[in-house]
Amino acid sequence: MGGVRGIVLDSSVLLPSVDDDVNGDSGLSSGAEYLLRKLRYSKIPIGISHERGLSSPKECLLKEGRGGRLIHVVSCCREDLSRRENDTDLLKVIVGSAERQPSNDSEYAVVPEMFSVAIHKLEELPLLVCNMNRKAVGEKALTVGYVMKPSREEDFAKRGAFPLCPTQNGLIFLPLNYGLPIPSQLKLVDAILHKATDEILAVDMGSPSELGDKVTFTRNLQDLQRYVECQADCCVIDPFSNIFPILDRMKIQQILIGLESLNIQGRCKIRAPYFAKVDSFDEPNLEQRLVEAKLSLPNIVKPQVACGVSDAHSMAIVFKVDHYKDLNVPLPAVVQEYVDHSSLLFKFYALGGKVFYAVKKSIPNADTLVNIDAEKGLKPLHFDSLKSLPVAKEQLSVDDHKLDLELVKDAADWLRRILDLTIFGFDVVVQEGTGDHVIVDVNYLPSFKEVPDDTAIPAFWDALKEKIVSRKNKTARETS
Repeated sequence: MGGVRGIVLDSSVLLPSVDDDVNGDSGLSSGAEYLLRKLRYSKIPIGISHERGLSSPKECLLKEGRGGRLIHVVSCCREDLSRRENDTDLLKVIVGSAERQPSNDSEYAVVPEMFSVAIHKLEELPLLVCNMNRKAVGEKALTVGYVMKPSREEDFAKRGAFPLCPTQNGLIFLPLNYGLPIPSQLKLVDAILHKATDEILAVDMGSPSELGDKVTFTRNLQDLQRYVECQADCCVIDPFSNIFPILDRMKIQQILIGLESLNIQGRCKIRAPYFAKVDSFDEPNLEQRLVEAKLSLPNIVKPQVACGVSDAHSMAIVFKVDHYKDLNVPLPAVVQEYVDHSSLLFKFYALGGKVFYAVKKSIPNADTLVNIDAEKGLKPLHFDSLKSLPVAKEQLSVDDHKLDLELVKDAADWLRRILDLTIFGFDVVVQEGTGDHVIVDVNYLPSFKEVPDDTAIPAFWDALKEKIVSRKNKTARETS
């Protein structure tokens, strides 16, 4: 059959007829905006045909490359257009037809000798394209179904991370659609890539339950979890339970204590920051507890919930113990050591076994902050770490020699084993004076946008494939 080398969309499927629903303010027919968004970065050439006799589908696209089939998509109301050409390399897809083609292995399968196939709605086209490309690649094809919020998906997709056509290492990416039957989609995928933290409704850190029971996901994600549990062969990147420690800053701090095992005498240390959990800022012995935790002022105070809720990044830097009274940071909170680090933050990204990093401007040293605080009347310095981080104003002076890269790579390997995550990020600051490397934050499936696309995206694909193949080999050993 061959894979898909181009898609021609007839105007009849993009523009609404009198009886059709219009998709919001775009003026497009239902499903058209969704489809165009998914095809935009698919790496498959796209053309649009309009009016009878204007041109043939083949003339709408340049003939790039050899082999594969062109897809001509038309509405059932213009089904006569689909019969204009009976060409072995042209597949005609009729949208809105009441008839569906029979299939043996999937609702969206086609067989090589077919010249046309019917689908109910436009949103189904990516599944059909995915299945054609899978069949063209053969047994070596691995399909990754992905689900995340639209803005994050677009950030990845526009960098070329989610092509519908096969990547250089044989991956095909399929956007999972909650509006279509999930079981039929899961039949097409070997793995699911998710950003479950995008679909958190609430986290109740006050509950005595296990962390997994404290998190409430959207109904869509809950449904996906249930279907995945019934799909034994599907690899989840990463298992939903593996991301729970990332949601809890207290849990992560406790895990990071284990970094001490990597330290060798005569070499700079890598460690967690000193910390303490606070359930109430009115605790009578709060000052004593901070002293016992080796926390000297200033401190940085963060919500215990690390992500997924609106105020997870609402933080404050506290300069005096009295500042804790009426502090506007969600409770429970984690009080963390403030590390003087010359306003340099090293952002690390672990993509499978590969580690990359970028240097960013960060919060000034404590003495500078004290001066800022004094100018504002000696008050806590509140900020949202995603929006208004109080970074240094002076020109960034990067000194990579402060960084022991091999030590941090050892830490990345250690974290990957402990957390059992495929793609994650963490932030490192190098303490002035001691040279200690302090990991101050860990996050799941970061954008790694600071790493150039031609380096990051192949590493991203390799990390996913390695995970999928490893999981398949493990399953094969367990069933043999």
